[in-house]
Amino acid sequence: MKRTRRILRIAIPILAIITTLIFAPLEALWIWATPLPDTVKEQVDQAMGHSLDGMMVYVDKKGRPPEFYASGWKNRENKVPADPHALFKIASISKLYIATAAAKLVSSKKLTLDKTLADYLPELAGGIENANQITLRMLLQHRSGIPNFIDDPRFPWAKSSVSTREALNLIIGKPADFKPGSRYRYSNTNYLLIGNIIDKTLGYSHRQYIKTEILDPLGLKHTYGLLSEADSGAVVSGYITGYNEDVRALDFIIPGGSMVATAQDVGVFLRALNDGSLLNHDEQTIYSSVYPYEHTGLLPGYSSIARYYKDMDTVVILFVNTSGGNTWTTLETVYNRIVRILHKQVLKQ
Repeated sequence: MKRTRRILRIAIPILAIITTLIFAPLEALWIWATPLPDTVKEQVDQAMGHSLDGMMVYVDKKGRPPEFYASGWKNRENKVPADPHALFKIASISKLYIATAAAKLVSSKKLTLDKTLADYLPELAGGIENANQITLRMLLQHRSGIPNFIDDPRFPWAKSSVSTREALNLIIGKPADFKPGSRYRYSNTNYLLIGNIIDKTLGYSHRQYIKTEILDPLGLKHTYGLLSEADSGAVVSGYITGYNEDVRALDFIIPGGSMVATAQDVGVFLRALNDGSLLNHDEQTIYSSVYPYEHTGLLPGYSSIARYYKDMDTVVILFVNTSGGNTWTTLETVYNRIVRILHKQVLKQ
């Protein structure tokens, strides 16, 4: 296991950088230049020729039954075909759920957008620069200036269940990236801290709050706060370009990147978030002021995109159980082509 961790720690960044610099632009150009197929299924099948292990796509057109597509492998070693209903590590798409929970708690006066990090977590005031100026609103909007813990080269990607404390220790005492509120920079540390703030405010886990107040009302029975809560056999295997082993067992438990769900569950949540059926008017107004209505996700072995298109009233979720190398460029190119196909279908109606 120690040898595996050493290999991962060295191989992941080196392979990702070299492969991306050399091959990604050419790969994306090749996919982009290929004639657009007529159907999503054709596009998903074509994508398997571009260094992806498996792809799952969920399309929800308003007023129509959901569409499911899959190609490639759920598990490469055992030749288990990709399953569009399988569980997937949704990574930072988890932040949509935390932002939704925060909006509900602000609306119910349990949280206040303009209270500071020092107010909520005074024990961190001495270790995080500007803690007495960074508000909950800034944390939600990624405008805090707090460094991103995953940018620290010491972050143990190959270690399962890295704790919140371990992640925080990587940024404690570091200078701020910028003055609070002065600019935007995405930082996973923001949502780690929001998770902690919610936990402390409620006296119980934000994951339980999300389940009770968001998942259960929507009937989402295939969404989990942690990998350990899910049936491991139902979770898609994950693969890193240039590394042969399945990394499904790596459990990322830090708030904002820990959730596991099916594409359909993510799609149902995303539609409800966008169409106003999940939040009341006050909650929706608060949410709109602090966070977007779409997200991408990336963890070792798992890449994902979740977006809603108002012009065609359609949710499109794409999961790929590969990361590293040119995966992300390929993923975005294929996703955009799927959306183009859907737009063309709408125009033909």
